[in-house]
Amino acid sequence: MWRLRRAAVACEVCQSLVKHSSGIKGSLPLQKLHLVSRSIYHSHHPTLKLQRPQLRTSFQQFSSLTNLPLRKLKFSPIKCGYQPRRNFWPARLATRLLKLRYLILGSAVGGGYTAKKTFDQWKDMIPDLSEYKWIVPDIVWEIDEYIDFEKIRKALPNSEDLVKLAPDFDKIVESLSLLKDFFTSGSPGETAFRATDHGSESDKHFRKVSDKEKIDQLQEELLHTQLKYQRILERLEKENKELRKLVLQKDDKGIHHRKLKKSLIDMYSEVLDVLSDYDASYNTQDHLPRVVVVGDQSAGKTSVLEMIAQARIFPRGSGEMMTRSPVKVTLSEGPHHVALFKDSSREFDLTKEEDLAALRHEIELRMRKNVKEGYTVSPETISLNVKGPGLQRMVLVDLPGVINTVTSGMAPDTKETIFSISKAYMQNPNAIILCIQDGSVDAERSIVTDLVSQMDPHGRRTIFVLTKVDLAEKNVASPSRIQQIIEGKLFPMKALGYFAVVTGKGNSSESIEAIREYEEEFFQNSKLLKTSMLKAHQVTTRNLSLAVSDCFWKMVRESVEQQADSFKATRFNLETEWKNNYPRLRELDRNELFEKAKNEILDEVISLSQVTPKHWEEILQQSLWERVSTHVIENIYLPAAQTMNSGTFNTTVDIKLKQWTDKQLPNKAVEVAWETLQEEFSRFMTEPKGKEHDDIFDKLKEAVKEESIKRHKWNDFAEDSLRVIQHNALEDRSISDKQQWDAAIYFMEEALQARLKDTENAIENMVGPDWKKRWLYWKNRTQEQCVHNETKNELEKMLKCNEEHPAYLASDEITTVRKNLESRGVEVDPSLIKDTWHQVYRRHFLKTALNHCNLCRRGFYYYQRHFVDSELECNDVVLFWRIQRMLAITANTLRQQLTNTEVRRLEKNVKEVLEDFAEDSEKKIKLLTGKRVQLAEDLKKVREIQEKLDAFIEALHQEK
Repeated sequence: MWRLRRAAVACEVCQSLVKHSSGIKGSLPLQKLHLVSRSIYHSHHPTLKLQRPQLRTSFQQFSSLTNLPLRKLKFSPIKCGYQPRRNFWPARLATRLLKLRYLILGSAVGGGYTAKKTFDQWKDMIPDLSEYKWIVPDIVWEIDEYIDFEKIRKALPNSEDLVKLAPDFDKIVESLSLLKDFFTSGSPGETAFRATDHGSESDKHFRKVSDKEKIDQLQEELLHTQLKYQRILERLEKENKELRKLVLQKDDKGIHHRKLKKSLIDMYSEVLDVLSDYDASYNTQDHLPRVVVVGDQSAGKTSVLEMIAQARIFPRGSGEMMTRSPVKVTLSEGPHHVALFKDSSREFDLTKEEDLAALRHEIELRMRKNVKEGYTVSPETISLNVKGPGLQRMVLVDLPGVINTVTSGMAPDTKETIFSISKAYMQNPNAIILCIQDGSVDAERSIVTDLVSQMDPHGRRTIFVLTKVDLAEKNVASPSRIQQIIEGKLFPMKALGYFAVVTGKGNSSESIEAIREYEEEFFQNSKLLKTSMLKAHQVTTRNLSLAVSDCFWKMVRESVEQQADSFKATRFNLETEWKNNYPRLRELDRNELFEKAKNEILDEVISLSQVTPKHWEEILQQSLWERVSTHVIENIYLPAAQTMNSGTFNTTVDIKLKQWTDKQLPNKAVEVAWETLQEEFSRFMTEPKGKEHDDIFDKLKEAVKEESIKRHKWNDFAEDSLRVIQHNALEDRSISDKQQWDAAIYFMEEALQARLKDTENAIENMVGPDWKKRWLYWKNRTQEQCVHNETKNELEKMLKCNEEHPAYLASDEITTVRKNLESRGVEVDPSLIKDTWHQVYRRHFLKTALNHCNLCRRGFYYYQRHFVDSELECNDVVLFWRIQRMLAITANTLRQQLTNTEVRRLEKNVKEVLEDFAEDSEKKIKLLTGKRVQLAEDLKKVREIQEKLDAFIEALHQEK
């Protein structure tokens, strides 16, 4: 108790002497005091009031000291004043005052000048320990809550009365020695204070040591002190990392029987992923913070990112552009050091070299896939998540390196494309620009600094990083040049902070641990720290990572709520626009519309299997006859009918049918079947569905139909089997009943009448309108039509004279017709006479064949007797029956192939096309277009963004 009182009295007197002393002017700031001095500093002084340091937030570096339980100190109550004693109280008071004279009066009277000199020396040499305030236990800052210094001060006698007492000058040196030992023993700044004590022994020793040597010695001692604390922090960081890893592993295994919540940085990364696909057409842009890494090509951007991520995850190349598209890297804490893409479930173990190689290869493949043909870089972003114990939580975007010259093999617009991509990311007012500059090259060769200064002229969100400092220190003749670079004097740009890092010896096979050890060893021996060109917190990628993470989260907290409010306003505007334009429709985005169209298309394909066999055979038979009728009439029937007897007719027909079946007929039949399947499929796809029909799907259905038909190929074995069936059908001449005979006659009449009608139209086009049309419709014949008409009339006279005339005109007959026409003043060419004869004789032959067909209606009886003892021969009816039967059998065979095989294969092709379209976002955007689609798409994106932002903000508040 008496010692505590003596210390209080000493402090009171010290304060009074300092206040009234003429040798010491000004007040000593709290930051310059020694830790122990700061811990006992008093609250009554107006300029030196004790303040408790601000608590560290959860976003600052985690330390194992943070969770150490503080043992609450119990202070014994101090009884101020003097208890009344009956005996010898004046003697007791005098004794206690005499005990204090050595310390108080000696320091006050005899040591004024020496105290002032010592105080100034200590003040200059004490290091700035403001960054390590957290090392002092919290109880020290709360000492004023347990001790009432004001009450103690009032209980002490007046300092002026104490000064009047005669001092003991023999004890002055001893008192100063005690004070020196009290402040120097066991303190964090032990080395620095011992140096000060050594310097204050005598003025004679100071005169021997030059000022320069003293400054060098003090700087070296200060550097060692900083490195000492740096090593302590690194050791604590390592311990913290291991402990966090154990805790996360326990949670991952479910030991605590609770489900881990999604990490804060993962939630924020999902928001950025959604925003990257959002079309900002409603004046709501993506202003959420992210760390944008920019720099000249080969400046070391990738190496800095790998040091922050603690893994060699990016593809590397010697002097070659490797970053061809932006890569968004989300760093978060986890029990295992792994990496995974946002669109893939595969995890890459970053502790295994084979997984690292696979990850680098995958990133390179994705970059090349993003780059379109004819381009060198792409604006499409690759999203990568990296988790691991001890990683700083942040989102970084690695951009392609800025180039000055387009080399061979690059697209001509590569330079402009890189500039536009970089500007698009940096123009975000909340983006943190991590400007990477190669320290081993001349500052004048830098391109990126001009670009950064344009985007952030005041340097409010730029962090400047100088890489390859080891090479710069070796190659630069003037060390002050590096200092000018770090301080921003060589570049027209400003920045929040300046950092210097070393990213290895240039060997791509170096591990992260080896690079980190090399970096620490370099800066320990570097002149940049020894000469105070750089501060200890400005070097190493570890300090850079901490600074960037703190800046990132500060920017996030300041801007995320404002961004959420802007999206709420955008959502309200979009919902209002939808209600006014599409009040009766549900809000379906592009993916939902595609699913709806997909179901409709599959239903339409399935409906193909519900087509009746009768309908298939009818349309197949009709389509096949339309395709082959010309060949049957012109190349088979007409040439055979020119023969003089039935034997020659049948022989000619058999030969021509055999040739036709072997070469053309099966292929024609397959083509007809395939076209029929396409027509039916198109009919189901395009026919309107009434009120339920939505024309927004028309382009998609048409594209699916075309692509499915393009992929479909008919079975190759169908023609071979069909050829055998058709050949057997055409060889059969036996008509079994009268019904088949009548059906053949009806089929023959229809075919001949159709040909006769076509022939009449051809003759009318050749000779012009007849007299009725000329009189009724005021039409006239051309000169050529008049010539054809005169030729036709002359040829008809010839046929009337000889109705059994053969199909071809003789030369003398052509000459006769020409001379007869010339006699009437009509000049004709022999080729014109032949063309006109072909149509005239064709009409005459078809009319004759139809008359013969009528005669054969009752010829089935003679057919059964093989036309024996009968002048009637109906071999042409038998030919058409054979053709008709072949068509029926072919249609039946094709129908079986369609329903059993081809429809199913087409359905399979349609499903494959729909699956391919579902994965191709560009195809969906191209086929599903319109204001309605875009409005629904934007509305869905804004809702999703708002929900994710609200969840992130809530989690952010909970973490605070």
